[in-house]
Amino acid sequence: EVQLVESGGGLVQPGGSLRLSCAASGFTFSTYAMSWVRQAPGKGLEWVSAINSGDGGTIYADSVKGRFTISRDNAKNTLYLQMNSLNPEDTAVYYCAKSKLRVGVRDLEEYNYWGQGTQVTVSS
Repeated sequence: EVQLVESGGGLVQPGGSLRLSCAASGFTFSTYAMSWVRQAPGKGLEWVSAINSGDGGTIYADSVKGRFTISRDNAKNTLYLQMNSLNPEDTAVYYCAKSKLRVGVRDLEEYNYWGQGTQVTVSS
């Protein structure tokens, strides 16, 4: 059974940082691309970032480029999202998602498993 369990969310002041983790199990983690996706209050899902399975190549949404860094540790079956310079617009539930592919893409239709999410709130 595929399981994705996010952690690391919380309340942070504007300009602060958080590091999210996603523990994966039930599949060969190193084989698949992974993404982070978020949902702000009252809004739809927004793709944030993806990382390839093989070369570790990454892509980012324009809204987080230069502030967020996605990474993975295949030995630990864990996906990470380092978030710096956070602002209130980053407030959302953050989900990790497993891709059907080896290469990360923006299309959410290519993701077949999702975690339960972790809340990130940016507020003073």
